[in-house]
Amino acid sequence: MAFLDTESTLLLLGVLLLTTVLAGSLSSRFGMPALIGFLGLGMLAGVDGPGGIAFDNFEVAQAVGMASLVFILFSGGLDTDWKDARRVAAPALVLASAGVMISAGIVAVSAVFLLDVDPAQAALLGAIIASTDAAAVFAILRSTGLDLHGDVAALIEVESGSNDPMAIFLVGAVLLFMAEPGASAFKLVPDFIVQMLMGALVGVGAGYAMPAILKRGGYRQGGLAFVISIAAALIAFGAAELLSGNGFLAAYLAGLVAGNQHYAAKRTVSTFQDGMAWLAQVTMFLTLGLLVTPSQIEPVILPGLAITAILMFVARPLSVFLCLAPFRGFGWRAKLFVSWAGLRGAVPIVLATFPIVAGVEGAFAIFNVVFFVVLLSSLIQGPTIKWAAKRLAIADHDSRALQRLAPTPVGD
Repeated sequence: MAFLDTESTLLLLGVLLLTTVLAGSLSSRFGMPALIGFLGLGMLAGVDGPGGIAFDNFEVAQAVGMASLVFILFSGGLDTDWKDARRVAAPALVLASAGVMISAGIVAVSAVFLLDVDPAQAALLGAIIASTDAAAVFAILRSTGLDLHGDVAALIEVESGSNDPMAIFLVGAVLLFMAEPGASAFKLVPDFIVQMLMGALVGVGAGYAMPAILKRGGYRQGGLAFVISIAAALIAFGAAELLSGNGFLAAYLAGLVAGNQHYAAKRTVSTFQDGMAWLAQVTMFLTLGLLVTPSQIEPVILPGLAITAILMFVARPLSVFLCLAPFRGFGWRAKLFVSWAGLRGAVPIVLATFPIVAGVEGAFAIFNVVFFVVLLSSLIQGPTIKWAAKRLAIADHDSRALQRLAPTPVGD
């Protein structure tokens, strides 16, 4: 495609953004995550679609994806009520750590036998698709007027905000072993501890610093509060990464801490960051959609179906039931719903660009499998979330939910 002048490029970007939002809204009407519309529009605009836009720069796509995730996680933290999060902190962290490893391990072992790939590639595939995307679940639940009983909603929300760092670490670990076959697994343990601790420290620090700055009168006017909130998210991520911490964990915790402080601009900042998160999602999925070549998806349909089935019906349920077994507040109904609500979304597709950028053999096939799994997960699980909640009797309509005075154990 020939290069466009500045005016035409800006017009094209505006039309793509608006059309993508409309496509996402249309997807939501059918009970599907908005990412289906976002990705679909990107694919239509891409090289195999009527748009004919040739885009194959995985480095740029990776950078766009990582920057977008910073604002998505920061906004998610801002909207998380610490009172709810505190009650589910322990089970959510177990799910976000051990749960991710269990899911990754089961998928990896299955891939070795079902896809006939070597163990390293199988481990890479398992690590990439191990994390969940709860943002899609809550968008669907809000659109259907359902409210989950007890602490189920908080559990899914906190898990989704904290399981991405583990998946990112696992992908990095597998790539390290592929580059250095003789590397010791024990060497990674201190690195993991440092990443989590530094990410947490920087995130909490940024979360307290932002409200402290905004409490100064001069920063409440002229939209400066919005600029400061953007700076806080970027500084949390960048500083944590420079200090060998996990930037994504830092971004989420910065939002969580800032969102539970009291300051005059809190509501406007939260609303603005919600818009930033939506812009980030649209930009990220549109970019990733452009990156996909639909004609290359056909060869991975059968492997993708197999991995999706293992993930949805074996890996995710087993990891949830094992990780939540010590916590008596979640009965079997709640565990089943948490298992089914484990949609895959943005993070796996972004992580799938890492092996390509690193030049790993078979990386393009892994990317296509991951993309197909995310698409299938959204198409199958997304529209059935409401049905599952009703079938398991763990959700009310909002008018009934307001009558509940306190959370109670669910699913027993």
